[in-house]
Amino acid sequence: MAPRNGASSSGSVDPLLDASSPYFVHSSDGPSSVSVKPVLNGSNYHSWARSMRRALSGKMKYEFVNDTFPVVT
Repeated sequence: MAPRNGASSSGSVDPLLDASSPYFVHSSDGPSSVSVKPVLNGSNYHSWARSMRRALSGKMKYEFVNDTFPVVT
């Protein structure tokens, strides 16, 4: 019988199906789901960057863009 709820035969949960995993992508996550205002225009970089950090951190995705996420081999 096939494993249920994203569990593999060894009992571990598939990170793509585990909501606490940074690899998990929710159905509401998409290019339009992160709305950061105001639009970057150069003079507002610090405010824009802070907004982006907060938005990505809330979705557990900031580590992917700041290069601190451990590489899986």
